[in-house]
Amino acid sequence: MAFLFHKFQEAVKTLAKSPTFARDPRQLQFDADINRLFLYTSYNLLGRNAEAADAEEIIEMADKASVDVQQMQVQENVHSQIKSFCTSMDEILLQNEKLVNDPFELSRQANVLPPTNNPVVPKRRSLSLAEVSKRLKDQIGYQLNVRPSQISHKDAGQGLFLDGAVNVGAVVAFYPGVVYSSAYHRYIPGYHDNKNPYLVTRHDGNVIDAQPWGSGGDEQELWNGKKMVVNKPDMEGVEKRLDSLNKPLEESQGDNSDNFLERRNPLALAHFANHPAKGMLPNVMICPYDFPLTESSMRVYIPNVLFGNAEVNTKAFGNLWLKSGASRNGESEVPILKTVVLVASRALQDEELFLNYRLSNSKQLPEWYNPVDEE
Repeated sequence: MAFLFHKFQEAVKTLAKSPTFARDPRQLQFDADINRLFLYTSYNLLGRNAEAADAEEIIEMADKASVDVQQMQVQENVHSQIKSFCTSMDEILLQNEKLVNDPFELSRQANVLPPTNNPVVPKRRSLSLAEVSKRLKDQIGYQLNVRPSQISHKDAGQGLFLDGAVNVGAVVAFYPGVVYSSAYHRYIPGYHDNKNPYLVTRHDGNVIDAQPWGSGGDEQELWNGKKMVVNKPDMEGVEKRLDSLNKPLEESQGDNSDNFLERRNPLALAHFANHPAKGMLPNVMICPYDFPLTESSMRVYIPNVLFGNAEVNTKAFGNLWLKSGASRNGESEVPILKTVVLVASRALQDEELFLNYRLSNSKQLPEWYNPVDEE
């Protein structure tokens, strides 16, 4: 496997310089990132029994396939890993997994239980976040811890540490919180005055604010993207303006209704990853992940909610908000929630995770920030 990974590393360097990706700087960076993510997540998918021919096929595809095709494959690769994670969480938390996952039983429950405006919440074990994290490590081989960073700078604060081992291309963390499309950027706390250090921006303009999530919790909670923000004192008057924008939506149109989210998600800690200090390199990278909302059994483990009205979000991005999530031929369109995960850019074991923040040169850069050259 070490020999095969060396081939992938060389392919990453070669393909990053390909004229295929020579467009405007932002698009160039996005295309290069997708190319790397395609190679890394595909390599991870091969597993330990990979053969050289499989690796050669992936490298050839990375050289010839369009960015759109590679992006679709990255989504499939990442979704496969997250689906496996959700299965592990079900095994840890659900008291009767068969009862919950059986479609016939779910239908029977829907007919027997009294009508309610709130979703039915499966009965779950009373475990703390720390206990869930330990059990998850027993299943997937690692857990995440937040503790003082190893970076010596006075502003380093807390850092995110991997306890265990993962291979390159592994999804190691979720970036939790409230998702804002460009139509709602003005409502993001601390966005315009640069006072919120827990924001991450996707290439498509969606911003995720992890501040409301904090470090998670020890139970499920009912989350609503609008209510998470308008209940803050500094957002007085926002709810009235939002209500003037929002119209009743069919459930299939969006994800702005109340959601029971599992706060005991041990991997929902990506916002604690620090930028590497001078002389260090990042070991994880941002990966946009479009979660298909049709995967209802997985929804509780996706630590994000949409802020505002899905109809307004769709108008802001055209057809980008609704995207194929079920097939390669583009015929199937399903509603998605635009999120972010962190993917390992090399094999990792018992170490602090570092993410290239890529702060804009147009802003006043903080003292601790050093630009990273990742080729």
